[in-house]
Amino acid sequence: MSLLLIYNPVCGDSTAEQFFTTHVITHLHTANRIPTEIVRTRAPGDAGIQVLSFLNRYAGDTTVVLGSGDGTLHEIVNQLAFATDAGMCEDDHFPIRFVLVPCGTANALYASLFRPPPPQETVTYRLQSLEAFLGASTPRPLTLSLTSLLGSLCGQGDSRPVASIVVTSTALHAVILRDSENLRKEIPGIERFRVAAQQNITKWYASHVKLLPIPSSGVVHTYDPQKGDFVPSGDPSANHSALDVHGPFAYFLSTVNVDRLEPEFRINPMISKSPPMDTSMDVVMVRPQRDPAFTRDTLQAREKFAEKIVTVLTTAYQDGNHINLRYLRMGISQTVVTVIRSLNVSDVGGGNGYLFVASFPVCSESLMLLRMRQTRTRICYAQMVLSSK
Repeated sequence: MSLLLIYNPVCGDSTAEQFFTTHVITHLHTANRIPTEIVRTRAPGDAGIQVLSFLNRYAGDTTVVLGSGDGTLHEIVNQLAFATDAGMCEDDHFPIRFVLVPCGTANALYASLFRPPPPQETVTYRLQSLEAFLGASTPRPLTLSLTSLLGSLCGQGDSRPVASIVVTSTALHAVILRDSENLRKEIPGIERFRVAAQQNITKWYASHVKLLPIPSSGVVHTYDPQKGDFVPSGDPSANHSALDVHGPFAYFLSTVNVDRLEPEFRINPMISKSPPMDTSMDVVMVRPQRDPAFTRDTLQAREKFAEKIVTVLTTAYQDGNHINLRYLRMGISQTVVTVIRSLNVSDVGGGNGYLFVASFPVCSESLMLLRMRQTRTRICYAQMVLSSK
């Protein structure tokens, strides 16, 4: 079996190289698992190129021990998911196992798989995936979402799909990721996300979405705080009909596989509380005009609503309790945060937003189509098996 060790030396607080040298490599040698190669990434996008190059040189069973955050894993998944575009035969198979070593800023996937993270990260906690690999753990399947950007706003017409196993977002979350990159050197930790949020908290994003029903049930499901679970949306007799949702949106993201985007920021607790039984994605959104206090779109109205967005984001740190926040006026109660489980999202368009997949910009001001695929990816605590079929 081939064993590739690869790490991103500048991710997170830039200590991945030291952690690999001190702990990971030593741990593998103690277990008599000698790496075939050890690779230090050199630039954005290099991780995917290096992994694909390794697969082309070493046939057969392969394990990749990856020291990074979610962004570097995103690069690799996209390089491998569309490997046929890089010259590999459509009939080729390249089974891979991934061992995740969290070295990034947020490490959303790792924190979601290995819960709960300790208040202070320990070496033992960060080596749980490696221990699972050495103990021959059973693979855990994860959902892969594909995002297609449609229309001339992408700059070059329709684009190749972008794969994600963590999050796809527009509106506030996307611009937080965009602007936080400019703060990375000044604020290397997760605090930079809060700073970026404050810089964009009053922005709204005009758009609309069409949510397609889950095939097994024929309906779209919406989270109901009173029941503490998802319930069918819309007219029960309108089987297999889409659900249209109109903005503007202050917050909009779709998660697969993860219930949190930081160790304590549990943005979609329903992923773990009520795991999807079939192919689906969860969409978390906040629409300012649902606020009973809203009358018209003014700067003052946006500044006032920003206080409620801060409450939403703060409450997400309270074990994801933000999804239970409700407006109450004149005896009428409705949710502040809408959580919807559907097959896919289409026609997210218009407005002045940005679209990010994981933590990398794809295109600004464009339409996007999100859809699901499970057949190509299996990921577990220690492993990911990816084949070309």
